[in-house]
Amino acid sequence: MSEIVTVKQVVEVFEQMSPKHLAYDWDKVGLQIGTMNQPVSNVMVTLDVLENVVDEAVERQIDLIISHHPVIFKPLGQINPDTPKGRVIQKLIKHDIAVYAAHTNLDIAEGGVNDALAEALKVTQTIPLLETGKDKLVKVIVFVPEDHADGVRRAMHEAGAGHVGDYSNCSFSMPGKGRFMPTDAADPYIGKSGELEIVEEQRVEFLLPQSNLKGVLKAMEDAHPYEEVAHDVYTLENEGESFGIGRIGVLKEKMTLSKFAEHVKESLNVPGLRVIGNMQDKVEKVAILGGSGEKYIYDAKRQGADVYVTGDMTFHPAQEAADIGLNVIDPGHHVEKVMKTAVKNYLDEKFSQSKGELTVYVSEANTEPFQFM
Repeated sequence: MSEIVTVKQVVEVFEQMSPKHLAYDWDKVGLQIGTMNQPVSNVMVTLDVLENVVDEAVERQIDLIISHHPVIFKPLGQINPDTPKGRVIQKLIKHDIAVYAAHTNLDIAEGGVNDALAEALKVTQTIPLLETGKDKLVKVIVFVPEDHADGVRRAMHEAGAGHVGDYSNCSFSMPGKGRFMPTDAADPYIGKSGELEIVEEQRVEFLLPQSNLKGVLKAMEDAHPYEEVAHDVYTLENEGESFGIGRIGVLKEKMTLSKFAEHVKESLNVPGLRVIGNMQDKVEKVAILGGSGEKYIYDAKRQGADVYVTGDMTFHPAQEAADIGLNVIDPGHHVEKVMKTAVKNYLDEKFSQSKGELTVYVSEANTEPFQFM
């Protein structure tokens, strides 16, 4: 019989991909409608939560919507169903549909919006366009009976422990003897109440980003046979990997700005786009920032980008980009829709071996407000 999956379980898995701490402090991310203990069978991933998206969710009997753009961003004075926003919220509550938003944290996250755009455009060797922070490193030490060490180690690796630079599945182990005496209230895996037990164990150590700690500890506890898991967590001075907004990388081969613009148009499936620059310029180094990226034109230029792909360019910043010699391609804000498939694929993979049944859909409702003539 399948276990019941809750909003909390889906969120815990998703936040391993897109931790909330990556979001800018002004952003509104996390669970916006619903409760964490709400049962979930069907999840739908969307760029926006508009009324047509909610209607689609109702038709598909969706329990949880994961969106990129928050449904509630500015404070609400009232929920009035005579307004578009009020109708959306009323329908969501009426049909018990929870909404979770991952905004700037999904922009920054590895495998998120900007990595999905880079992959679609075949831009490789990417690094953040602008660093916004560094992940702190922690060390987790766990003591495991020898016959379960490999299973616990494997579970913790899969949850994000033991990645050091270009190496994965990194850990250190040493043998020892564990001593404990179960009390009368205990339900021990090994030993008897009131009797001292000595067990051949392994001390297993892992390095991991602090952002992965919650998921790694849960994986450790789920895989460990003991009722009480002996473990230590240490905060380290070692610098973790940097993270940041946007991406910058290279194309496999140089091409003209004109040809690259056609490549962007086709790869991102847009009916039109705007271009700033000389169409005959050769481009190879590409900066990318999904959404509204005009304030980062100088960062793209400073990083040596031949072309900058971003949305929502307005008139005067476009003139500034031309003045500093930065080619820009604006395919619109809506190309962030690439996050829908990226998030679905991630959740499908994570829940593929789960005991609970979860179906993840990609929203098919159109939320692009512009028409191209």
